[in-house]
Amino acid sequence: MKRLVIVLIVLILTAAAAGALARAETSEGAAAGPLDKAVALWRQGYALHLMGAYEDAIDLYERSIEIQPTAEAHTFRGWSLSHIGRTEAAIAECKKAIPLDPDFGNPYNDIGVYLIDLGRLDEAIPWLEKAMGAKRYCCYQFPHYNLGRILLAKERLEDAERAFERALDYAPGYTPALAGLEYIRRQGVPL
Repeated sequence: MKRLVIVLIVLILTAAAAGALARAETSEGAAAGPLDKAVALWRQGYALHLMGAYEDAIDLYERSIEIQPTAEAHTFRGWSLSHIGRTEAAIAECKKAIPLDPDFGNPYNDIGVYLIDLGRLDEAIPWLEKAMGAKRYCCYQFPHYNLGRILLAKERLEDAERAFERALDYAPGYTPALAGLEYIRRQGVPL
């Protein structure tokens, strides 16, 4: 049943993307370019990822990349790979994304997270710092929070506290950073 639902959603997304491309062709008088097609496939893959259909998402990201490689498709393909336990492959995808758009912050943070997951904390720090300095990034709270996780693991509580507070500067209600501060508070460290 779950597979049927996923297939139906993909069909709906495909129809919506095809409709958007057709509207673009009609309104602009020209065929949609490869980038438009690649982005449509990337968006479909993203929707599937959010539904937990990681293998199907990976396939759509790959099709998107075949049409027009983008930093987004490689990064999000890595995200899906990480969800099926292929962490090293996820890192490799993010590294492919960076030369395509060095200003895009997501792959830097994601590499940092994957390295944290692998227990390679010191290796993760420079990647998180690159995410913090990226020119194009939606979610600057993520690398600050992830740095806080590393600092907490290293028992550098005051530094972790500052990292979590910095995450909250970007997203005041960011629950993981709030939880990090609460954890520190429970350890008896004055804030």
